[in-house]
Amino acid sequence: MRWLITNRNIERDGFGTELDVLTYWTLKSPGLPLNQRSSWENQTADAFKALLIQAANQFAKPTEVEPKDQKHVCLFIHGYNVTWQDAMGTYGNLADRLFDGPDSLGEVISFDWPSKGSLLGYLPDRGEARQTGDDLTEVLSDLYDWMSQKQTDAARNPDNACRAKTSIIAHSMGNYVLEYAMNSVWTRKNRPLLVSLLQEVLMVAADVDNDLFGSGETVTHGDGEGLANLAYRITALYTGRDSVLGASAGLKHFGKRRLGRAGLDRTYLVPDNVWEIDFSSVLAKTVSGLQIHSEYFAPAEAQSYSIMRSILQGVDRAVLIDSELIPPNLPRVQMPA
Repeated sequence: MRWLITNRNIERDGFGTELDVLTYWTLKSPGLPLNQRSSWENQTADAFKALLIQAANQFAKPTEVEPKDQKHVCLFIHGYNVTWQDAMGTYGNLADRLFDGPDSLGEVISFDWPSKGSLLGYLPDRGEARQTGDDLTEVLSDLYDWMSQKQTDAARNPDNACRAKTSIIAHSMGNYVLEYAMNSVWTRKNRPLLVSLLQEVLMVAADVDNDLFGSGETVTHGDGEGLANLAYRITALYTGRDSVLGASAGLKHFGKRRLGRAGLDRTYLVPDNVWEIDFSSVLAKTVSGLQIHSEYFAPAEAQSYSIMRSILQGVDRAVLIDSELIPPNLPRVQMPA
């Protein structure tokens, strides 16, 4: 199944670059091209939720499978410089590689927003991303309420436990959308501590400050606290070869390096559930600094998808390092005793 939530304006042949109200879509039938609006069927929010619950109810009960084999409902948030057609291409690659076939991880939903689709549109994109964060807040808030109810149901009867893990893969400026939305949800829900709304969060080439988690384990008003407190584990994938994020830092002049280019700022005490992987040696050496920003999701990047799959399956970070699935000199993290 393919799923789409978008706040782009609706056009005759697709979706545009202007903000509009949230709309919900499902693919009319498997195999239809994702980049044509005629392939998609508009759903009400309630109908979309009902269809998603129906799909998740087909997953095995968590008591019947190994934790690594439990299925996901995953949200994918694209980044900057992405037309709707390009966003659907990346979403399709991700869905084909991780959420299809006998080894499917479950269901993945595209949360799509109106990126301007150009490098010079970076600053306007940031404004659209900020407003999109409000819409994502509503989606995640509904998910929070649903998960809270399922926890109550499971306490009464374990057979009623939620059958899906929840996860998010955010790319580039999509991480700015996510950062804002998670902080808003955390505040709206009275700042609960250590509630696993999300099992795994992958921050891919994140266009956010690399001191995002600088509050460490202290509860303050830091920008990354909603993420850190509502996610079981957060993994940042980065490379210093990313010229797009170099341009981003230059355009914005925020005084901090980009997480997706420099990795975590280790002058701060980073929360224990946040870590990083340098993808510099994982991604193809022949890819330019501009292209590498999106190379993580290229169809040919088998190792990239293998790493993302293992993270979503919940493989422990120490096991990932020992298995040499990730480069042996990485990550720059002090492992607990």
